[in-house]
Amino acid sequence: MALQWAVSKPVTCRYPFEPRVPVPGSRGQLEFDPTACTYCTVCAKKCPTRAIVVKRAAKHWTIDRLLCISCGYCVESCPKHCLELTTDHGTPALTKDREYHAAP
Repeated sequence: MALQWAVSKPVTCRYPFEPRVPVPGSRGQLEFDPTACTYCTVCAKKCPTRAIVVKRAAKHWTIDRLLCISCGYCVESCPKHCLELTTDHGTPALTKDREYHAAP
């Protein structure tokens, strides 16, 4: 058995030397389309971690990537379908910077 393990390929990928292939149907990064958004605050109310903050009067949409758990509640509840979970995981957030979007 040890000889078989020595000559077979490794089960895991050699990250970061080989990029990770996205798994179809996996939940990755939340994408926001500010042109379709009406800033109704439904996504912020449905977010269990309060990662999304919407200021309706100022037409600002903010997400804290460190708080977001990619659960998809905001995507399901959005009446205008301006939110989408992609399979791309993007770059990891290292600081507590928030991502701001304003009305075009």
